[in-house]
Amino acid sequence: MDKTSVHPMTHIARRMYELLEPICLVTYFADECNEELAALGHRTYWDGYFASRAAPLGRVPAEVVHAAFYNFADGEAARHIPSAWETIPPEASVAARERGSAASLRRILGEELAGSPGLVRAADLTTKAATSAPMEGRMMYAGMRTLAVPSDAVARLWHSATMLREHRGDGHIAALLGVRIGGTAAHVLSALEMGIHPPESFGRIHHLPKERLAAVMDDLRERGLVDTDGRFTDAGRETKRRIEALTDELAAPPYDALTPAELDELITELEPIAAALLAERAQ
Repeated sequence: MDKTSVHPMTHIARRMYELLEPICLVTYFADECNEELAALGHRTYWDGYFASRAAPLGRVPAEVVHAAFYNFADGEAARHIPSAWETIPPEASVAARERGSAASLRRILGEELAGSPGLVRAADLTTKAATSAPMEGRMMYAGMRTLAVPSDAVARLWHSATMLREHRGDGHIAALLGVRIGGTAAHVLSALEMGIHPPESFGRIHHLPKERLAAVMDDLRERGLVDTDGRFTDAGRETKRRIEALTDELAAPPYDALTPAELDELITELEPIAAALLAERAQ
């Protein structure tokens, strides 16, 4: 990548990812969201996941959800969409996801931090960034932008952090497409970066048919990205680095809306929030 063309906010985009990702992840790892979705009548975790995350796109076919989510194997979206919406309106699933996620944040952060002026300020600045980026080519982000921003500060922080996560995810998909890395192959590269070997044992893909995983690994070997032992080659490691660098660059535009002083303030206010959430995950 030509370093002279890199977006000046690229390093900020990486730092904001580190600080905002723990806020978004309560949706998937804390209990409250799952409980809210189950109370609606969703039978499984994945019914609730697909129904609530895809809902901002509208009642689209499974093929559209598969394309937008990108990293699920063929047929996985179709097991849940549109059946998860047949008795539960998409709007109800979105609202349940927001309620549960906000409840998780309040519980984990505690009353003092969740009710602090710093969190309110973090929510306001995160929302300013999250509602300022161009939507062109950003399917999931554009869907989230159609939803009302919550008035409650904790819910607003979660909502806006999730908007930025989807914005980043849309850019990540563009970066993967640019180097012809499919969704399953992307999980293989991530597993290798995390030191997981064999990469086929990674939790996001280990359940897939062995023939499917073997085909993906064979393709990566033929392209010189992994070696015969299923480990990174130098070319594979460089490809992963390029994907992440471009993802950061494409994630930067929302932060153009904030002044340098506002960015410094936002980072300062988010640091104790992220630290508390990471500490909870580590327990």
